[in-house]
Amino acid sequence: MAPRRPVVPALLLPLLTATALVGSPAPAAAATISAATHAAPAHATSARVATSGPRFVDITSGDVVLKANVVTPTGSGRYPALIMPSSWGLNDLEYVAQAIKLAERGYVVVSYTPRGWWFSEGEIDTAGPKDLADLSRIIDWTLANTPADPARVGAAGISYGAGISVLGAAHDKRIRAVGVMSGWADMVSALYADQTRHRQAGGFLKIAADTLGNPSAELSEYLDDFAANRNVEGVSAWAKTRSPATYVDALNANGTAVLIANGWGDTFFPPNQIVDFYQRLTVPKRLELRPGDHAIPELTGLIGLSNEVWTSLYRWFDLHLRGISGGVDLHHPVSIKPYNAATENYADWPAVTDDTRRYGLGAIRTWDGTGLLGGAPSTGWSKTLPTDRDTTANGGIAIITNGIAAFTGKQPWTWLPTVDRSRAGVWASERPSQTQRIRGIPKLHLDLTGTEPQGTVVAYLYDLDPLGGAGLITHSPTTWLDTKGGARTVDLNLSATAYDLPAGHSLTLVIDTVDGLYYDENEPRKSVTVAGGSYLDVPLG
Repeated sequence: MAPRRPVVPALLLPLLTATALVGSPAPAAAATISAATHAAPAHATSARVATSGPRFVDITSGDVVLKANVVTPTGSGRYPALIMPSSWGLNDLEYVAQAIKLAERGYVVVSYTPRGWWFSEGEIDTAGPKDLADLSRIIDWTLANTPADPARVGAAGISYGAGISVLGAAHDKRIRAVGVMSGWADMVSALYADQTRHRQAGGFLKIAADTLGNPSAELSEYLDDFAANRNVEGVSAWAKTRSPATYVDALNANGTAVLIANGWGDTFFPPNQIVDFYQRLTVPKRLELRPGDHAIPELTGLIGLSNEVWTSLYRWFDLHLRGISGGVDLHHPVSIKPYNAATENYADWPAVTDDTRRYGLGAIRTWDGTGLLGGAPSTGWSKTLPTDRDTTANGGIAIITNGIAAFTGKQPWTWLPTVDRSRAGVWASERPSQTQRIRGIPKLHLDLTGTEPQGTVVAYLYDLDPLGGAGLITHSPTTWLDTKGGARTVDLNLSATAYDLPAGHSLTLVIDTVDGLYYDENEPRKSVTVAGGSYLDVPLG
C-alpha cells in the first residue's frame, strides 16, 4: 500500500522549501501549466521549443506503481530523454520548474517518486537493486510512451535522486550521461567517515523515512543499528552495495559522461569522498564544488530561478545528448568556487593545490591558553583535553548552518575567546602580510598520549580576525577503535576547502572532543592529551 499523506517535520523544511514554493497542484490543475514557446528546431539549437505538460502518470515497475510526471516538446521527431528521480523525502513535483525549462530546451523529461515515498507503492529501497530496476523500467516506459530517442538517454537528480541516477548508469548502458547534484560516492564513508558516526545525517534519514515514506524492515533495522552503534559490519556491507564508488569500473566501461556538483560544506556527503570518486573516473567528467551544505547550491533552481548548478547541468546534457558544444570547458573540467573568491577552473583536481605548508603545533602559552601554529613541529609540551566537554567550536547544524552561509557569504562563526581553553586546544598562526590561498585538503597529524582504547577528537580550522572573530574554514572528526589505550598517532584529512585567508588574519586550529553533528566514542570523565610532534599540513594554491 502507498503511504498516506504525511505531516512534514520541521527538520525537512529547508529541503522542502522549493517544493512548497513550486506548489503541489492537483493533477488536473497542474496539467494546465504551460511554457512560453518559440518556434525553433529542437535538435540543433538551444532556443526554446513548445512543450506539453506536466502530465501526471502512473508507471508500473514490477510489483509496484510509481508516481511520475512527464513534460515533452510538442514538435515532431525524437528528442533526448532525461529521467529524474526525486530526493529523499520529496516527490516528483520537486523538479517541475526545471522539467519545463529542460523540455523547452528540447528534452523529454520524466520525473518520478522512487518506491516507498509519498504515493509511490512499495518500500524504500535506499538506492538498492529494486530502485535501479525501477529506473530501468522508467526508461522502458519513456521510450515506449514519449518521443524519446533511445540513443540519447540521461539521468539526473539531487541527493537521493543523484545517487539513483549514477548507480543506475553503472547498471544500465542506455544512460549516456548523468548529472549528480549533492550526491554521494561512498555511503559507508557518509555514515562512518574516519570511523565516526554522523549523528545528524543518520537522524535525518530516519525521520524523513518514518514520516514521509514507507521504510522497509531492512532500512529500519540498519538505521537502528547505526544509531545504537551495533552491527557495523552489516550496515557497512549494506551501504557499500549502494555506493557509486563500488561500481566505478562499470561506469568507466559504459563510458557514461558524469557531471558532479556538490557543496564544500555538505554535512551529509563531505567533499573528500566526491573528489576521490571523481579521480577514479576515466570517462568524460566534470567536478564542481561551491559553498553550501547538502542540496543548497542547487536549491534556488528548483523554483525556476537562475542557478549556476542547473546552468551547468543544461550545458552538460546539451553537449553529451544533443551534440551542442560551447559552455562546457573541456580543458578545465574542475571548477571550484572558493568561499570568498571568484570561481577558478583547473585541468584536474591535483592542480588545485600548488604547494603544502607545514604548521607545527607549539607549546600552549600560560597567559592566553593558546599555542603557536607554525614553524617546525616542536616537542616537550602537551595539552590535555577532557573527553566529555563541548565548546563553542562546532560544525553547526546539518543543512542549516552551512546553508545559511551559502546565501549570506558569511562562514559559521564563533568568538574565539569563548572557546574554553580547559576543554579545547587552540593554536594560532602569526598573521601573514598577504593573502594565503588555501586550496585542497588540509591534513592533521596528532601525537596523542593517555588515550582510552576508543575515543574521538574533532579538529576545526578557523580564520581568526584581529577582534577575535573566527570564521570556520573546514573541520572533520576522527575516531579510533582499539582494544588498548595509551599513546597513538592520528592522521586526519579535514574536508576539502577553498578559502582566501586575508592578510592580517590568523590561521587557527581548535581541537576538542565533542560536536553535536557526530556521535563520539569517548568515555565520560576521561581525557586525551595532544603532545609535541603534532602538525598541520595546509594546501596552498
